[in-house]
Amino acid sequence: MIKVLGLGDNVVDKYMHIKTMYPGGNALNIAVLAKLSGIEAGYFGVFGDDEAAKHVYKTTADMGIDVSHCRFYHGENGYAEVRLDDGDRVFIGSNQGGVSKEHPIDLLTDMDLDYIAGYDVCHTSIFSYVEAALPSIRKASRFVSFDFSNRYDEEYLKKVCPYIDMAAISCGDMPKEEIIEQMKRIEEYGCKHVVMATRGSKGAFLRIDGKFYEQSPYLVDAVDTMAAGDSFITSFLINYVDGMKDCVEFPEKAGNRGITTKEEYQDALIETSLYRAAVFAAGNCQRDGSFGYGKKFE
Repeated sequence: MIKVLGLGDNVVDKYMHIKTMYPGGNALNIAVLAKLSGIEAGYFGVFGDDEAAKHVYKTTADMGIDVSHCRFYHGENGYAEVRLDDGDRVFIGSNQGGVSKEHPIDLLTDMDLDYIAGYDVCHTSIFSYVEAALPSIRKASRFVSFDFSNRYDEEYLKKVCPYIDMAAISCGDMPKEEIIEQMKRIEEYGCKHVVMATRGSKGAFLRIDGKFYEQSPYLVDAVDTMAAGDSFITSFLINYVDGMKDCVEFPEKAGNRGITTKEEYQDALIETSLYRAAVFAAGNCQRDGSFGYGKKFE
């Protein structure tokens, strides 16, 4: 199986109505959700030294996720303030990443780069403040995944896309035609392989090497939609990247019974990976927070 690294943001999501904080953050979520799927995972990010940081770090380490290259600074860990509306999470405030914004991962040592190179997938995000390090991450990593959420503009896309293999965007109620045009622009800006558009309860769109796919959602009565998109991304990544390791072209003399070409295999793998991602994301919506582990705060 593959190894997955989450590089960048971690936070606590503070549920203000119940005074409970849950570990989260896009890069951390990808690492944790991969681990919960049975995948070896690491997390490389920045922590403060307050109670929120201690809770996130301890939770992550106790789950068996490698945190050996994390950095630590005096100050406030990242947090977001949240409320739930009928199970749908709504962000109402944040400290913009706390120490991770003040001390971004912009310089990587040779040891850091060797560490990144030990993983099959490196995932980061627009919330991670790693833009200056992307050229180095690109050189070290076999597959770079980047979540733009819905916070990007065209200039930011042009800056980041040349260094990534997969882009994920959150599109909500955006019309289908606009989403597809945005996905094509991301490809034109340099994203090398995969563009994913998650749409909440409307499902997801995917373009791989220019071919378009759609996936319906597996609808459930959600307890909490926090990290629904992250869980979809994680499940797709681990199934697709791991599965492509087996992609081969059969010799012509083998005949054409069943799947015998790389194109046929990849197509079947993509559809299966999307299906599994939809099911996994629905299951994660039955947890509190991104992946549980709530703790009361004052």
